[in-house]
Amino acid sequence: MAANRHPANDAWEALLSAHAALMKQFAAEDIWGDLSMREYDVLYTLSKCPEPARIGELNRHVLLSQPALSRLVDRLAERGLLERKPDPADGRAIRLALTDSGRVLQRQVGLQHGSSVARAMAARLTPGELQQLETICLKLAREPALAGLPANDTNGTTHP
Repeated sequence: MAANRHPANDAWEALLSAHAALMKQFAAEDIWGDLSMREYDVLYTLSKCPEPARIGELNRHVLLSQPALSRLVDRLAERGLLERKPDPADGRAIRLALTDSGRVLQRQVGLQHGSSVARAMAARLTPGELQQLETICLKLAREPALAGLPANDTNGTTHP
């Protein structure tokens, strides 16, 4: 590390490098069929939603711009993998949900992808390191404290 660099910058670069290397490995696998990884990401994200989601909610969980996500949603709907439903709370809005076909495809690809992820991660990290990585990533994924108030851990501990 250069003397004038903050350790956070080195950690950030290492995180991005690890993500890029793993994503290239996963993209090269013959598991995606006629789905792109981005399309799978949308199907996976919708599969975790307990009810149909607005596109803005979906956009917070995928790495796509709003226009790109809208086009991808259009393609997935045309293929019968997701459907648009009226939002009961707002007649102008729509909600997105997986169709039965979308749910089946997501599960098929997801089982293979989950196995690939487990193999790749377990080959490089010990069980203890995997737990540490999960804890650290969940901490980083938390929304920052609002208006300068301290953030709370899931166990209620307050941190500055």
